[in-house]
Amino acid sequence: MATLTQEKTRSDQDLTVEQKVQKLRALYADAPELGTVALEKGLADLRREMAAPPRRENAGRLGARQGQVSEFTLIFPFREGGAKRLRGLLQLTQGNFQLADKVGTVHDMRFVFLDNDTKLLFATAYDGDWDPYIEDFQSKIPDALDILLCNFEGFPGLRNPSIKDWLAKHQVSADAWYVASPKLTAAETRRLERVGQALDEFLDKIGK
Repeated sequence: MATLTQEKTRSDQDLTVEQKVQKLRALYADAPELGTVALEKGLADLRREMAAPPRRENAGRLGARQGQVSEFTLIFPFREGGAKRLRGLLQLTQGNFQLADKVGTVHDMRFVFLDNDTKLLFATAYDGDWDPYIEDFQSKIPDALDILLCNFEGFPGLRNPSIKDWLAKHQVSADAWYVASPKLTAAETRRLERVGQALDEFLDKIGK
């Protein structure tokens, strides 16, 4: 599926802007009137988007990357009692994931319970390629991941040699994805935050 998507993306990149516009109009020929009217009104903006260089790259084994930042989206089936345990754990930690800072490449994480608590959607953004990202978790915080992932069907354990195949089995590559600052790693973002805070404090002092 990922290969077919990549081939389709490459073929779309080979089209001229006008060919893309024609294809878009054909796609929206049977859309609701609201959509067809909005398409014509917004066509100038869409032309600029379609004329810009593609930003999507491959993150390695699976997923997309833009600049330094890659996306990682998984859908897991819960095992018996898993949803209750995981929701309780997330509530007790109150949004704190300081252990993720030990990995150092994580930008964000989202946990979304689906289909009456039978599945979980987990989505994150990280720096670099797929394999080194998984290996970072294996070497730095394996127990924390075992506590989270033991709640899903078939989880072999983060130290198990089959873990990468198990994760890949449940990963879904994003068809489209946006990164506001693709050149900034998580570490660089934190450094800029510290610099900005120090500058604000300095300006406050000299302004008094």
